[in-house]
Amino acid sequence: FYLWHFGVVKQVDPEFQATFQWDLPLLEGYDYEFVDNVSPNPGTHHFWGLQNPTLVQQVQSFKPDAVVLMSYNYASLYRFMLQWDNRKVPLLFRGDSHRLLPRKGFKEWLRQQWIAGIYRRFNAILYVGKANFQYFTYHGVPSNQLFFSPHAVDNQRFIDQTEEAQKQAEQLKVELGIPAEHRVILFAGKFTKKKRPWDLLNAFLQAKLEQVSLLLVGTGPLEVHLKTVAQPHHHIYFTPFQNQSMMPRTYAIGDVLVLPSYGSGETWGLAINEAMCLGKPIIVSDHVGCAQDLVQPGQNGLVFPAGDVSGLSTVLQEAFSDLPRLKAWGDRSREIIYRYSYTQATEGLEQTLDFLQKSGTGNREQGTVEKN
Repeated sequence: FYLWHFGVVKQVDPEFQATFQWDLPLLEGYDYEFVDNVSPNPGTHHFWGLQNPTLVQQVQSFKPDAVVLMSYNYASLYRFMLQWDNRKVPLLFRGDSHRLLPRKGFKEWLRQQWIAGIYRRFNAILYVGKANFQYFTYHGVPSNQLFFSPHAVDNQRFIDQTEEAQKQAEQLKVELGIPAEHRVILFAGKFTKKKRPWDLLNAFLQAKLEQVSLLLVGTGPLEVHLKTVAQPHHHIYFTPFQNQSMMPRTYAIGDVLVLPSYGSGETWGLAINEAMCLGKPIIVSDHVGCAQDLVQPGQNGLVFPAGDVSGLSTVLQEAFSDLPRLKAWGDRSREIIYRYSYTQATEGLEQTLDFLQKSGTGNREQGTVEKN
């Protein structure tokens, strides 16, 4: 059940500050329903952006064995949680939040209690990685009711395009004017405060790497500032937002992908999954949700303290100090990402359903059960 048609029809992304529509088929190969969204300002950028009055009715008509919510922080989903009887049909949650930038104080205690109360409404919860697991246990979810269902992308689509993407990347390098002998540090994402592309730009300028260029791919509110800072310097390149069909080529041009995000907003970083499918080394900040799962320091990449520009500069120098090792890191990335697939994510859901079938569908706080 889709509560909005973002990405399926052409519209403006407020963070990309661009109008676009995903150029891959998103609705093929499975059954789905759109639920009418009556919000006057539709979107997932604010609480009232999803208002779907017929959601409960449509889900009930489907007669599911279980319901999985992928979020709760929208008007429609709060209404759904309040109206749904999880003693009859179990309610599951799959989220990706983390506490890699911990909050403190009385307000945080109140927030913790509120969120813990929300999670008590679910019969079981699926987590996507280690930081997410820690987040759920912090909010009182028993570990035996947590099931691993990792964030994944269509690994095979990227792996199958590796050879062709590399050829396209070589041509793109020529088109952008990047010297053929240069290695490339890649950033691909929105130019927003959360993503911290300026940290990477400043770290690159500090590192003073020989025969290495920086390529920033994307658009967003920081674009003008980034280009202004970069303008006096050599070997810094920009290219605009790339749609899904062009992402294999985009990742292929990089010798390392860097995601320097700061704060709790970078809940995972699926660009990391995609780049690893093409055999790319990874550098991330320790606020990136996937850091503990996908990046093995010294094996397929490096992790640096979020917001530490000097630390990132040092990490860049280390990465490019041994090019054969850098290549080996990329090979290791592909080995790691095989374990983060749609298959494993689906197996996690199946394990959750098996657990519910064996234990009953009861609310864990009330201890009531009703088997289907």
